[in-house]
Formats: sequence, structure tokens, C-alpha cells
Amino acid sequence: MKIHLIGIGGTGMGAVAGLLAAAGHDVRGSDVAVYPPMSEQLAALGVPVFTPYAAENLDWQPDMVVVGNVHGKDHVEVLAAQARNIELTSFPAVLGKYFLADRHSVVVSGTHGKTTTTSLLAHILTAAGRDPGLFVGGVPITLGAGYHYGKGPEFVVEGDEYDTAFFDKGSKFLHYRPQSVVLTSIELDHVDIFSSFEAVRAAFAKFIALIPSNGLLVVANDSADAVELAQKANCAVERYAVMEGDNAAPEGVTWWATNLSNLKSGRLSFDVFRRSGATVERLERFETLLPGRHNVANCVAAIAVCVGRGLTVDQIVDGISSFAGVRRRQELRGIAGGVVVLDDYGHHPTAVRETLKALRGRFANRRLFAVYDPRSATSRRKTFQQDFATAFAHADEVVVGKLFDPSKIPVEDRFDPEKLALDLHRSGTPATYLPEVDQIVKHLAERTAPGDVVCALSSGSFDGFHDRLLDAIGDAMRPGRRIDMVEVRQLLSDNQLTTDGASDAQFPVFFVLRDETGVIGCVALEVFGDDAVLRALAVASSRRGGGYGWMLADLAVSQARYRGVRRIYLLTETASDFFAAKFGFRAVDRSTISAKVAGSQPFKADGSTSAVAMRLDL
Repeated sequence: MKIHLIGIGGTGMGAVAGLLAAAGHDVRGSDVAVYPPMSEQLAALGVPVFTPYAAENLDWQPDMVVVGNVHGKDHVEVLAAQARNIELTSFPAVLGKYFLADRHSVVVSGTHGKTTTTSLLAHILTAAGRDPGLFVGGVPITLGAGYHYGKGPEFVVEGDEYDTAFFDKGSKFLHYRPQSVVLTSIELDHVDIFSSFEAVRAAFAKFIALIPSNGLLVVANDSADAVELAQKANCAVERYAVMEGDNAAPEGVTWWATNLSNLKSGRLSFDVFRRSGATVERLERFETLLPGRHNVANCVAAIAVCVGRGLTVDQIVDGISSFAGVRRRQELRGIAGGVVVLDDYGHHPTAVRETLKALRGRFANRRLFAVYDPRSATSRRKTFQQDFATAFAHADEVVVGKLFDPSKIPVEDRFDPEKLALDLHRSGTPATYLPEVDQIVKHLAERTAPGDVVCALSSGSFDGFHDRLLDAIGDAMRPGRRIDMVEVRQLLSDNQLTTDGASDAQFPVFFVLRDETGVIGCVALEVFGDDAVLRALAVASSRRGGGYGWMLADLAVSQARYRGVRRIYLLTETASDFFAAKFGFRAVDRSTISAKVAGSQPFKADGSTSAVAMRLDL
């Protein structure tokens, strides 16, 4: 079938495009603009994207047009499709009809934590060999895409309560045929379509009513409204919680985590218990790379679903331990001058608060700058004006940007970014309102110092803020992009290093250092569970002696720690003293390395007798 997607650059629509392409359909789409990571995902799929919107974009005569929920009945391509008698549908309807009808639908719903929990569930099932389908409004780091067709019995989908399309005002998750469900929380959100909290509750009530009698609802115990709605479900209900210290959960809670502790490896560990009648059973001690108490709750919810689907405890332990998170959730965008620049999707006060608290634990004893871009429909309204002041108080300093496209919000309903900055300042948190991104970049470039952490919270591109800040500070190291790889291969060749393992598709394992002349340094880090391989470390001959090799290697080691790696391996013919002195690597016998490391590109391809194998234990 020939299928055209209007708004293909959105995370949800882009993921649906990937699923349709994997299912064998001819897929194309249109958008006003497409930016990473979705632009890279669509390019890798070979899906043509038309920009800007135009009636001619349908000249290829698709059989069906999928309309994003941000597009109305007067959209130029909607009108063109109707004039040509082409069927209009929504992506939730496509998911329900073409992907969920014959699978066990695992739906993760709730105001917070949906993307992370959905991705985590799919990762655990994948690591256990179940090959699940996946649809999620984000990009899991280890998968590299927000979708997977899969051939296993389960299909894991992020269930959003937002409306479906201009011709279908019901919530998206009403299309998803739920059988196993996670409900993380119910709070007021999406105030552009929900007139009240009661309207939000009503949407979730309709969703819960869809779960069949042989289904499962896993609900967060700390969300009173979610628990209340769950009591009306016509299926098995299991509540989950995270307890302080080693306290047991109250009666009525089936699953809970206790004894949370941060490990030196950067992992967070916790015990999980299960109650069945009068019996309480300790499952195991789990470790996760995800920071923060809220992510422990996400893990407990995933554990409950996976046990219900018949996975063993060992399979779940391994899956949780190896999950690396989701892009745009505290995602590293680069390091410049020792300043770490992160990107986070948080745009609701609860999400902002939990993100900043988690970063406090992850970057202990470092100054934390929060930069806020009020861009989503909810965050541009005054509904949570005071709540945002409380949430952002968890940062050391805050910069607030201007309201995105205020013309769409009535004056009396608008969020006031200047007031947020003033309220924070009055309550003891240094805060500044700067309306233009250039002003924010200049302010932070002057204010930040080595060791500081800058986290931008935005539901959009933030007008390229991250890259502009990294450029302003200078000598920035960034995660590789597909478009960097031509220069990376040339740099490796100039350094007489192999270009094997540096194809365009392998950009996610690279970090690059770029100046006004182009890529002047690179390094690759490939992660294989507990082990990782550091390779392709190269610096342009004209820039040697400036410490760039050390900076790149240090970034790779830091990222290995963040990914929960326990051992880093490398091969070198000339730099063994450098790696030993600067980082503590030591020479090892190749017979002691794991099979995955031995099968990696540098070790498999190396036929020399002079190259030294080295290992760093983290």
C-alpha cells in the first residue's frame, strides 16, 4: 500500500513511518521541517520527505493519507487528499488496525514516565529473545529508533491520552487494544484539549474499560486518582510503589522497591519485593543506569508486566541492567570547555522536578544550570505558573526563555516567563529571563566554568540552543551524526587508521570534535553489555599537542561509566604508555577477553603481533 504521512517529522509519526516501511508499505511524508534525531532515522529508512507542505506532495497518488493531530481540516494536504478521494486516517488508527490486532498489546499510559517505561519494557523483552514490536514517542539509545516491527507475541506501545486527529477527538490510546497496561500517574496535562482534571480522568476511565477480563493493569500506588480508577477495572490489578529505606509497602501494594543506593559505577541499585496474599517474596536486587527515584518506579512497573508475561527473574535483571535510556531524556549533547550540555524533554512541573532531582544525584557537587523553553501547549499556559517555580528551585541557576508562539494562547491564559524568573530569584534561586536564544547562549558562555552542567528543558528544537552554546564555548565534543562520517573516515585515513567500522550507519558510536575547518578529532565507543571497546581515536595532525586526544578519550571513558560499563578494552601499537598513565589501562592477555569484544571490529581485524590489548576496570 502507498501511504503518505502529514507531519512525518514528529517522533510519533516518524515511528509509524518506520513500522509501515518495515511491514513492506511504500511510505512517504511531508513536514514543514525535520530535525535530528527523526531526520536521521528517516534518512536511514530511505523514506522521502517533502518540505514544505503542498498539494503537489500527493502527486505520487498514495492510497491512504495519515494525518497528524496538530493538523486541521483546512491543511493544504488534507484538502488535496479530500479532493482526490484519498482515505484519511490517523496514526493511532493505523497502529490499532495494522499492528496490534494480532499481538498481545502492552500499553504504557500515564502523565509521566511513558516513553522511558515503554522503551524499558521493549528492551527487557528483546534481551530475553521475545522480539517484541515497539512504538514509542522517543528514540531508545540502544535501539536507535522509536519503533520495531518484531515477530514476537508482544507489541509494546506508548499510550498517549492526547486527542487523535481533527476528525477523531478521542484519546490516542483508545485505539490500542490494551491487554497488559501500565498506568504511571494521572495529572492535569494537555490543557489545550482537556478543560479540567475531570476530563483527563474521564479519558483514562474509558481506556481502562477497554482492558479485557483476562488482562492486567499495573498501577502506581502514589497516584491516588489512578488507584481509584483502577478499582473499577474488569481485570487483574497490581499496584506498585517505591518505599523509603527498607520499609515494606502498605497492604494492597503488590510490587515495591526498597533500599535504593547509588553505586560507584553510576548505577542505582534496589531490592524488589512481591506480595501474594499473606506471602511476601524478595525477587532480587536490581541495578539500573537510569537516575532518580522516579525511574526506579518505572523499573518496578516493567518488572511486574514482564513477570506477568512469563519472563524469568534473571532475564529481567539482565534487561534492566543493560537498558541505556532514551534520547532527549537527560541526553548528552556535548561537552565544551569542561561544561556538560544536556537535553531533556521535560515540560511539565512534575517532570522538571524529577529530572533536576535525578541530575543532582548523577552530577553530585557540580553546579546545575537549568534552561527552560516554554514551548508545549501546557507549558505556555499559566495553569502551572507557581508549580514551575517550585520545580526549578532544584537547580543552582535558571535561565527562562520567551514564550513560544504566544499568539496561539489567549492573553489572560498565558504563562509568564518573566514572572517565573522573578519568583525564583525572590525565593533564593538565581534566575534570569532572556527572550532570545543568542542572549541565553552569551549569558551561559560567560557564566559557566569547567565541571558545570547545563540542562535545557524543551519539548522542541529550542532553536538549536545546544549546538549554539557548545560552539560559543568552543572546542566542543559532540555525539556523531550521519553527516559527520565522511570527514571521520578521512580523518582516520589521514592517521593511517582503518576506516572499517566507520560507515555512515555507525555514527551513533562516534564522538567528534569539530572546529570551523570541520572534524578535527574523533573517538568511538562500542558497548557490549558490561564490556566496551574504545577505538578510532584520532586527531588531525595540525591540532596535535593541544590535549584533544586526552579530551576525546576521557569523554569515551565518562560515557562508558554513564552506560554502566564495567570494563573498557582497546588495542594500540604506539599509545600504551599514554592510556596507562592517563587513565589506568593495563595490558591484558587476549585470551582473557569476552567473545563479544574479541569479535568487535578492531580485535577481529587485527592481525599484528605488536598491538597491545589493554583493559580499564571501572
